[in-house]
Amino acid sequence: MTSLDTPRRSERPRGRLRSSFDRHWYAWVMVLPTVIVLGVLILFPLGQGIYQSFTDLNESNQRDQICTKVLGGQETCRPNPDRSRFVGLDNYVDILSGEVGTFWLQFTNTLVWTVTCVTFHFGIGLGLAVMLNRRFRGRGIYRVLLIVPWAVPAFVSAFAWKFLFNPRFGLVNSTLEAVGIDPVDWFNHRWSSMFTAIVANVWLGVPFMMVALLGGLQAISDDLYEAAEIDGASPWQRFRNITLPGLRPISATVILLGTIWTFNMFPIIYFVTGGQPAGQTEILVTGAYREAFEGIRDYSMAATYGVLILSMLVVFASAYRRMLRQQGEVF
Repeated sequence: MTSLDTPRRSERPRGRLRSSFDRHWYAWVMVLPTVIVLGVLILFPLGQGIYQSFTDLNESNQRDQICTKVLGGQETCRPNPDRSRFVGLDNYVDILSGEVGTFWLQFTNTLVWTVTCVTFHFGIGLGLAVMLNRRFRGRGIYRVLLIVPWAVPAFVSAFAWKFLFNPRFGLVNSTLEAVGIDPVDWFNHRWSSMFTAIVANVWLGVPFMMVALLGGLQAISDDLYEAAEIDGASPWQRFRNITLPGLRPISATVILLGTIWTFNMFPIIYFVTGGQPAGQTEILVTGAYREAFEGIRDYSMAATYGVLILSMLVVFASAYRRMLRQQGEVF
């Protein structure tokens, strides 16, 4: 029997991943370094943080051994009897029940902070984008000036706004006194202190919304507006029936990104209000920071905060994406 007559062995079907690698191996090779870097910088710390949220790790029990020096410079080490251990869901129960920290106060502040800031970001950004989309003299200068807040580092803006709202030397109180209004001690009350942080963050976040929405406006065909104007549509009708539907894809993206960024906006709260008064303006990310780096450093509680924040954002992003898909938007 010749080799031609020998029956061929049936080849096992290849998996989708292997088939993709065989056809696009060069793309996999080019992406591999990025995957490795992301794994080292993101996935490994994420997994470690999730594990630490199920332990009682803090600065006093983080070492497996306790080492002391004796006479002669020799060092002796012995096992740490109080080293960290696995505690299951105890950290989550302690935080959510209010036994440890002020989670629900911080959660309420975070919701008010995020919803208010994103609403003003989008509303003011949309108004400025519509204005800058028109032709008028000096439009380029206005565009540059309105983008300046976006170019300034967040912590620099935070310090500037904190000084502006300074009760004794700030420009805001000086202006109030000039018009006959009593000065306000902005950081002595919860909502006035939160107001200062919201103003600072709105100033900082509007340029991103403006630039993104301006790009969306320029992608809408002028023929639609001309046809609507010929049909007798008013400016409001053109805005409602052409501009808003045309901006829906970009609006969905920037609102999601703005929500995630604002939810995790640490420097504005930390540098502007500092949690004043008495921690009543803390949000979840600043609460996590204080657990990890202030007082007795409780790394497990900070990790628990991080897991809860991540879970909330994942749930929100999933629900938001599902809502858009039900409305016919591809996202």
